[in-house]
Amino acid sequence: IDGLLHITDMSHTRIGHPSEMVSIDEEIEVKVLNVDREKVKVALGIKQLQPNPWDNVETKYPVGSVNKGEVVNVMSYGAFVKLEPGIEGLVHISEMSWTKRVNHPTELVNVGDEIQIVILEVDKQGQQLSLGMKQTQENPWDKVADRYPPGTPVEGTVRNLTNYGAFIEIEEGIDGLLHVSDMSWTRKISHPSEMVEKGQKLECRVISV
Repeated sequence: IDGLLHITDMSHTRIGHPSEMVSIDEEIEVKVLNVDREKVKVALGIKQLQPNPWDNVETKYPVGSVNKGEVVNVMSYGAFVKLEPGIEGLVHISEMSWTKRVNHPTELVNVGDEIQIVILEVDKQGQQLSLGMKQTQENPWDKVADRYPPGTPVEGTVRNLTNYGAFIEIEEGIDGLLHVSDMSWTRKISHPSEMVEKGQKLECRVISV
C-alpha cells in the first residue's frame, strides 16, 4: 500500500522539490489525511504532525504592528516577504511608496533584502498576509493641505493631459489637476493641448486641496 505525500503537505515552509525533505528508502513518520477506496489512493502528510505557525498568527502579527521580514520572491505585482519559517505575506506594489510611481517592485526591493513592514490584513483561513512598506513612513499627503493652502502660488511640470484638464506635478508624487475651465479667463478651450504641453513647466495657484 503506497500513499502520496504531496509537496504541499511536507512542510509549513516553502520548498521547491521533495528531495529537500525526503529521500528514497528513507523511513519517515506520516499522518494519513485521506483514504479514497474507489480510486485506491491514500493522501499523507508530514507537516500535520508539527504545530502550524498560522494557528496563532493573529496574536503574533496583529493588524497595524510593525515587523521585519526577508524578501523571498519578487513578482510584477509585488514582493513576498518571509516573517518567519512558514509565514509569508505579500507587499502589493501599490503599498510600497506614498509618492514614488513604482513600475516594478525591483525599483525598491530585491530578493534577500531585509525590510520593515506593517501588517495590513490577516487571513488565517487562507493563510495570507497583506503587508505594507509605505505605512512605515509618514504619508506626505497628510501635510499637503498645510503646505499648500488655497491661494498658494506653485510651480510644477505638466505630467499628463486629459480631455478635461492637465495633471501638474508640484513635487514627487504630488499631482494637482489644472481643470480646462481654470486655464483662461477669456478664451474658450476645447482641449488642454491648446494651452499647455506635456513636460512644460507652469506657474499655477492652488484653488483647493
